Amino acid sequence: MKSLRRLYKIGVGPSSSHTMGPVKASERFLGLYDGYDRYVVTLYGSLAMTGVGHGTDKAILKVFGSRNVSVVFDKESFCPHPNTMMFSAYKEGCEPVHMQMFSIGGGDIVVAGESFSEGEETYSLNTFEQIKEHCNQRGLRIWEYAVECEGQDILLYMAQIWKVMQQSIEDGLSCDGYLPGGLNVERRAKKLLNECNDITRHTRRDRIVASYAFAVGEQNASGGTVVTAPTCGASGVLPAVFMYAKQQQNYTDEDIYKGLLTAGIVGNLIKANASISGAECGCQAEIGTACAMASAGLAELYGMTLDETEYSAEVALEHQLGLTCDPVGGLVQIPCIERNAVGAMRAINAVSLATFLADSRKVSFDTVVKVMYETGKDISAKYRETSVGGLAKAVKC
Repeated sequence: MKSLRRLYKIGVGPSSSHTMGPVKASERFLGLYDGYDRYVVTLYGSLAMTGVGHGTDKAILKVFGSRNVSVVFDKESFCPHPNTMMFSAYKEGCEPVHMQMFSIGGGDIVVAGESFSEGEETYSLNTFEQIKEHCNQRGLRIWEYAVECEGQDILLYMAQIWKVMQQSIEDGLSCDGYLPGGLNVERRAKKLLNECNDITRHTRRDRIVASYAFAVGEQNASGGTVVTAPTCGASGVLPAVFMYAKQQQNYTDEDIYKGLLTAGIVGNLIKANASISGAECGCQAEIGTACAMASAGLAELYGMTLDETEYSAEVALEHQLGLTCDPVGGLVQIPCIERNAVGAMRAINAVSLATFLADSRKVSFDTVVKVMYETGKDISAKYRETSVGGLAKAVKC
């Protein structure tokens, strides 16, 4: 598995696969073929179907600057991956050059014919069972295993990541008005937080956690800075759970760094063995992964056993199986922002279950990851970030 630096990335919303990935692909292509007379970028699959709503064309055009470039949305042709891009460059007197690339989620890209090779392999163990066995043999927590593989500097990186996560919550809670894109979605994070008085303790917890998740989701939808955890579209789950833990249960920032490392290992396992792309496997791959990450991270904060941590992550992911990705209008707003809030609350509930049910579990985390990937492949393309089915089809704003 790759470094957690490749999972947790600081970027600009609204989509890691539809904006961050195409931006990276554009930069790579220009790095090889700058100076041509004309460029054409053709988008296929989910990128073509929801690229306008995600601002994919605008992100690409910004990279190309004043160069002569056209962005084409091909919604009909076959593509080998749900997020396929074809970059072409033309110059008089020269053969045109073409490069096909895929945006695989979390802002990562792969060039056709190549394997995903961004950075060296940092982790030699690729299943939760292997990691658990290693940690049990050496008396390690999962976060300590991450440090063992990454080095002490990874804690400094987690400090940077946590700082941005907190800022995204703070920024989101300070904003009013409506989100861009034409759906007239009102920002609700501040309202949720301000209406936490005179309600039961349990309801108050849910309201606070939801307000934090809404804050990040709204920042992402408006093109603000967020951390992929594991994607932009699911970036509100983990910060919401950890911010609540810090403020209401008095955990330190250093505790949070350890939780982020544990959560990151879980996210990395899903990314390596399945997918974190909504276009490839539906929202179960995004919110489901984020929920599992948050559950595992919270279990670390609580000092739970490895079996309890695994059960927390397994329950969180298992009960997101089959979740479709059907953004209304191709925007990361409806139902995406609410799903971040629900995912955060579900993560907390999964940990609660694990405290007294872990010893009776029948399903491993690795099994659920495998099933999630198989389920995602079986989900109709209508429900994998193409906005031609589900809520995207039924809801007209």
